[in-house]
Amino acid sequence: MTHAVSRLRAERLARSLKPFVARGSRAPRCERCRVIPSHCLCDWRPQVAARSAMCLVMHDVESLKPSNTGWLIADVIAETTAFVWQRTEVDPALPALLSDPQWQPYLVFPGEFVVPERVVSRVATESGRRPLFILLDATWSEARKMFRKSPYLEHLPVLSLQPEQLSRYTLRRSKRDDHFCTAEVAALCLELAGDVEASAALDAYLDVFTEHYLAAKFQRVIDTDDEPHRRLKTFMPA
Repeated sequence: MTHAVSRLRAERLARSLKPFVARGSRAPRCERCRVIPSHCLCDWRPQVAARSAMCLVMHDVESLKPSNTGWLIADVIAETTAFVWQRTEVDPALPALLSDPQWQPYLVFPGEFVVPERVVSRVATESGRRPLFILLDATWSEARKMFRKSPYLEHLPVLSLQPEQLSRYTLRRSKRDDHFCTAEVAALCLELAGDVEASAALDAYLDVFTEHYLAAKFQRVIDTDDEPHRRLKTFMPA
């Protein structure tokens, strides 16, 4: 079963002039979950419903990185779209999605970089329109550039998250403790929108993905009865 990020990855690979090799590893990986086969994550994909939708605007090679967590969002949230960011060209489907009246789009970005008039801290639920969260999936420096150079996003309200907890994601770290991986941001957005079960499922899925990824990297045996796996099991299909 494919989803928006896996299709984006396939399109990006088709355009590549040479194979993409993840830093520090040449081991074969499962095409479905991007973890080496001995630590495959495919049997741990949760199934939950959500009213919210996600739109990932991804920097050029993000879909190719095994550690990318936008893939996890698309695994969990059925209505996830994904687009490659380009400074000079825009996929016409992206502005069409943003103008669809069924959605209330929110561009998720730190409020300190935005004029105060655009910043919101809550998700409106009374309008009848469903939340659509636009996430810039990139490194922090890349995301700032994408934010500045995407005029089709300039009219959108900016949802500024102020979570109290520090990031738990350990595969790729920002230099700032208040920056989160893309899946963490998505889980926080889902919680704000009232999609509490989907938020918890994505949060648990991220923890299990991280455990499988690091266990594969350091050649550790996975304990499928540990706390993250037990938590994720509550969102697995019967």
